[in-house]
Amino acid sequence: MSGFFGAISRQDCVYDVFYGTDYHSHLGTKRAGMVFYNNEEGFRRSIHSLENGYFRSKFESDLEQFNGFSGMGVISDTDPQPILFNSHMGRFAITSVSRIVNIADLEQSFLKKRKHFTENFQGNVNPTEVVANLICEEDVFVSGIENVYNQVKGSCSMLILTSNRFIAARDKLGRTPVIIGKKEGSYAVASETSAFPNTGYEIEYYLGPGEIVEITADGYNILKPAGEKMQICAFLWVYYGYPPSYYEGINVDEVRYRCGAALAKRDTVKADFVCGIPDSGIGHAIGYGNANGLPYKRAYSKYTPTWPRSFMPQNQEMRELVAKMKLIPNGEVIKGKRMVFCDDSIVRGTQLKDNTIDLRQAGASEIHMRIACPPLIYPCNYLNFSQSRSILELATRKAIKQLKGEDKDLDEYADPTSDKYRAMVEQIAKNLGIDSLIYQHLDDLVEAIGLPKEKLCTHCWDGSSYY
Repeated sequence: MSGFFGAISRQDCVYDVFYGTDYHSHLGTKRAGMVFYNNEEGFRRSIHSLENGYFRSKFESDLEQFNGFSGMGVISDTDPQPILFNSHMGRFAITSVSRIVNIADLEQSFLKKRKHFTENFQGNVNPTEVVANLICEEDVFVSGIENVYNQVKGSCSMLILTSNRFIAARDKLGRTPVIIGKKEGSYAVASETSAFPNTGYEIEYYLGPGEIVEITADGYNILKPAGEKMQICAFLWVYYGYPPSYYEGINVDEVRYRCGAALAKRDTVKADFVCGIPDSGIGHAIGYGNANGLPYKRAYSKYTPTWPRSFMPQNQEMRELVAKMKLIPNGEVIKGKRMVFCDDSIVRGTQLKDNTIDLRQAGASEIHMRIACPPLIYPCNYLNFSQSRSILELATRKAIKQLKGEDKDLDEYADPTSDKYRAMVEQIAKNLGIDSLIYQHLDDLVEAIGLPKEKLCTHCWDGSSYY
């Protein structure tokens, strides 16, 4: 998904930005960057690939070259950023958390105006440069950011650093979060509030959808108030978010406990213990066990010292290898046991199928999967989640095709009371080689989060959201 962290202070803030950005590492897969501003040197920037290493190890040696009272960093699962821009509004650095569905159309529109792009990314234009160009079509930053909101299909939150301030802007429908933190003499801006506690910040303010805020070391000022409509990604609580984080004042892990409890209330299976697929499945499993008294055990342990997140490598074969190698089954816990396994979601099902094979080989007598969200039937148009080369890679669509279903029936396949839904879930369970499969009901997930349904983006489950 990507995540950013910025700080502006009355003293040097390099280490705040370094550690604050590092606390977003669970959100990014590809590139990372930091930029700082000081009066003597102006902007100083560094960008590294994360495909063969970790943020701290890549950037630690760069810290000596940086100094400044303001700076920002980003962990990106797409383009190299931050980028530096010189414009009629002055010099600035910009980073974004975005998915621009219509990026090809925007590129052609600029080229027809005889504009050009310098920041290339895997043979394509850099999305953050597209955002910067859209901003520079207007006279001032606020109207430029509004131009981004009007032109971009998808989502876009951004952080802009000038010589004396930050401008933070949350996606027009609030699909991704932006939060301001405060400590004595400093303000910070982050995608994840889990970056605040150990860097000394406390949550000060949640930006609303489409809100634009100016931030200095002395405080913040609202340049454009929040809009009324919000479509924050519900999957932030289910999967993306780090357990201590808050979105809209709602804690991630508490939502996962409630999700697990909701699954347990709809379940009658007899089992010996419940286990969560690390990491995000753990909170769901604890909530499940707490609700029905089933003991929690660790049938799987995650080996983190050398194996990165499973979706980090872009090569599918390597992704599958990483997904397998990072999880080690404990045969002593598994042998002869009936297990309930909780996980956040099933996208392609590749990892869960491998998990099932491992568990059978370790002697599991029964494997019952409980998924904390509804079936993923629609591809995500707003974040970089559930993206596949083909929609038929989704476990749901594969099952629907096997059942000779049609796209016109997707509403029925998304309805947990329908025969087609039940047939699809049974087919997915058969494909994965598990004894039973239960998905969360969307109403239960909405209740677990605690926001009104119309405030949440639930598009990948029911196709309901909009640009």
